Amino acid sequence: MKYILRPFYWIYQYVIAWPLLVLLTAFTAFFTICTVRWRNSEFVHKEQQFWSRAFFWLMFLPVSVDGIEHIKPGQSYVFVSNHQSMFDVWLIYGWLPVVFKWLMKAELRKVPFIGSGCKAAGHIFVERRNAKAALESLKEVEKQLVGGVSTVIFPEGTRSANGEVGRFKRGAFQIALDLGLPVIPLSLSGCYEVLPKGKPFVHRHPVHMHIGEPIDLKQFADPNEAIEAVRNAVINGKK
Repeated sequence: MKYILRPFYWIYQYVIAWPLLVLLTAFTAFFTICTVRWRNSEFVHKEQQFWSRAFFWLMFLPVSVDGIEHIKPGQSYVFVSNHQSMFDVWLIYGWLPVVFKWLMKAELRKVPFIGSGCKAAGHIFVERRNAKAALESLKEVEKQLVGGVSTVIFPEGTRSANGEVGRFKRGAFQIALDLGLPVIPLSLSGCYEVLPKGKPFVHRHPVHMHIGEPIDLKQFADPNEAIEAVRNAVINGKK
């Protein structure tokens, strides 16, 4: 975006785009709560997809996706993604064509609309400072991974401070090993440029999601080797 237009874009964000998105978030949360018994239905998933895509449409952010052919209909997966920005969540929610459950930090439960909506949708909150509670959360998400329902995890645990892919934690891989599910790496690009951690304004920049090929963790004798292989696949898939 040309430098002279940036102030107008920033004003538009806070006067028009963000207020509309707050209202849409409240409506989506209310709708999800009202349809909790059908939370794994394709219809409810499409409505939540629309909510996520609205963040990109209202901010005029171009989106591209490749690798959808790697997803087999009816198969459950553990999707593992790098984490650059809040827009990662909306990119995955908006363009990953499967019903899935987030494994998300417990602090998000307190966010207005988001917390109640995510709870109704069946997403799993993890108390990272309590090992016993974290283990119970992993068991809960494992119960839901049936009939093609998948999970998406940011194994770095938090957003990157510089856009680089950090160290991966073991939780996502333990779920995949326990259930014998394939892991699919998601490589997100451009979200860090759109909204780096701690910055107040969205910057117009193209974003891309690459859906990698499924990885069977059983082929690795060493769990650390499996984690590093998936991490390298995420890094190599970035544009």
